Amino acid sequence: MHVDLEAATSLRFEDGAPVRAASAVARLGDGLLVAQDDATVGCWLRPGAGTRAGTPVRLLPPVAGHDTFSPAEGTKHLKPDLEAAVQVELDGEAAVLLLGSGSTPARTQAVLVGLRQGTPWTLARDLTPLYDRVSVLLGLAPGQLNLEGACVLDGTLRWFHRGLPAAGLPSSSVDLDLARLVATVAGRARTAGPADLHPTAVRRYELGAVGGVGLAVTDAVALPDGTVLVSAAAEDSPDAYDDGPVVGSALAVVDDHEVRAVTPLPLLAGRVAKVEGLTLDRWDPTGGRVVAVVDEDDPAAASPMLTLRVGL
Repeated sequence: MHVDLEAATSLRFEDGAPVRAASAVARLGDGLLVAQDDATVGCWLRPGAGTRAGTPVRLLPPVAGHDTFSPAEGTKHLKPDLEAAVQVELDGEAAVLLLGSGSTPARTQAVLVGLRQGTPWTLARDLTPLYDRVSVLLGLAPGQLNLEGACVLDGTLRWFHRGLPAAGLPSSSVDLDLARLVATVAGRARTAGPADLHPTAVRRYELGAVGGVGLAVTDAVALPDGTVLVSAAAEDSPDAYDDGPVVGSALAVVDDHEVRAVTPLPLLAGRVAKVEGLTLDRWDPTGGRVVAVVDEDDPAAASPMLTLRVGL
């Protein structure tokens, strides 16, 4: 596998404010919805929006009066940390499901985003019992869970735990019935609550290391042949909560438990690109084009959006 950088643009809202800490991306209508992991508002990028200027979309209400969160403001512990996004269906219409990382009790919410006459609507649901089940299934101690990516395979949500390879915790995943999960988040009366969602099928992934720091999964997208393309970062962080220096990043193709290929991502202006969100632009048996968003771990920096050419 080889990966080339075709284009990179900085993401901003219509008023010029930067899109901070881009952590997930999925198609919404004729555009792309980008989540910020340190904010309650997403960015909807529409065709013809010039230099990647997007419309703000409220995903969650303010938390203790805050819409953005940072260590400097002493509010990092409040952030909802939406880290995964997949396209789903509700009532026959396309929507986006966003999922929190679960790395703290404040980060266990799911959000559905759809369109009604071209205007976004949202529904949110706390899924703490489900996150607890995932943590137990993966055999994790309190504070170790960090679900950062997801993709859809034949009606199943494959949900990826980033892990902490330096502590002997490789990346892993669990499977969930997607339709039941969506119905639960939507609050449908015919479904049971979050405690009745049962994750299954644990898989673990060894992606290698960069400079002695293990690569860990940050997002995933299903490919037409049933394999999965994942992004990975080698971040020298002490736990699932604190950031650390990112010494390398990569894309990998995984087939069930097997890692078929791992390829470093190109540097972005001489720096490592910590890709945290992926979506396909187009794909065929020889490869294709992937859109990726980058978390700069800097509230003042506009998140880059990359167009990557991937060849198999």
